Amino acid sequence: LSTATLTYDSLRYGEIEDFPETSEPVWILGKQFSALTEKDEILADVTSRLWFTYRKNFQPIGGTGPTSDTGWGCMLRCGQMILGQALICSHLGRDWTWSPGQRQRAEYISILNAFIDKKDNYYSIHQIAQMGVGEGKSIGQWYGPNTVAQVLKKLAVFDSRSRLAVHVAMDNTVLACPTQGACAASEEPREMNGDLEGACALAEEETALWKPLVLLIPLRLGLSDINEAYFEPLKQCFMMPQSLGVIGGKPNSAHYFIGFVGHELIYLDPHTTQLAVDPNEDSQFPDDSYHCQHPPCRMHICELDPSIAAGFFCQTEDDFDDWCAQIRKVLKGLSMFELVDSQPSHLITADVLNLTPDFSESDRLERFFDSEDEEFEILSL
Repeated sequence: LSTATLTYDSLRYGEIEDFPETSEPVWILGKQFSALTEKDEILADVTSRLWFTYRKNFQPIGGTGPTSDTGWGCMLRCGQMILGQALICSHLGRDWTWSPGQRQRAEYISILNAFIDKKDNYYSIHQIAQMGVGEGKSIGQWYGPNTVAQVLKKLAVFDSRSRLAVHVAMDNTVLACPTQGACAASEEPREMNGDLEGACALAEEETALWKPLVLLIPLRLGLSDINEAYFEPLKQCFMMPQSLGVIGGKPNSAHYFIGFVGHELIYLDPHTTQLAVDPNEDSQFPDDSYHCQHPPCRMHICELDPSIAAGFFCQTEDDFDDWCAQIRKVLKGLSMFELVDSQPSHLITADVLNLTPDFSESDRLERFFDSEDEEFEILSL
């Protein structure tokens, strides 16, 4: 297995090409670059994203389970990357850049430690794999984008430092209407009727505070292939300053898409097996292997599997309002999902989605979302 993995990885690296000489803009997570004059800036920006890949020789998952996720953990790693980007934006800002070989900021070390492959870390492969059991996925089974989105939502509840509100928009619908005081009556944050503004408002000493919002939208953009009608709406997602990118890929081969140039999507590929990292007592460790230091991979948008999850991050309520305004402009044409001001009657009741770590409620969540990723609603044209 190790020989085959090394051969596969070597082939992947051998196929990597530099950016084309083109006048078309390069968009990466809401930032525009020129491929003609800003190649160094493009590479620096890509390198600064957290790159989570297969690892081996980590602690057995569940005590007796696998010690490597090679061959099955690619979507889990993509989930780590999209959430890692949200944490970077929340604590360090979108413009933060990674400086190799230098002592890193404490906030960055804290973020990266949350993903290290140890059972007690918030977003480790151990936590994601074991939480996925509640979504009907056994340890070692491949995930789809919907499953990993649901798992990340559940895990974020326990990350009291970051206090992210992770919302998974189901039925291709995002609710934008405000709910006054939706969380004021409870000491714990609650998500009411899928209402994002209500989900992210906290009442502390009678002052409503916005929780940084991670919005994940699982979609299926075709049957076996992506419908070309969605090429432009998908590309527009990467142009928004709130963009966290897209998790998806090819059948049973997940990638983290961070931008595009022309009709080519730019992505980080988790299909490289590296040794697990063991931080020292000061939580310091070599972090070079968590950053992709070669030109990113590209593929034509038509090769994308239609099952995806798009991600967006809103640090403030103003960010969310701006995102809603941009989406409404996009909705004038063909869009990939709906943005509505009131709750459609077919959506679930107020008390089903709960952000508190109440395991009786968690059981109900698992039953509600107990479905395969192939069971998306197909968007009509």
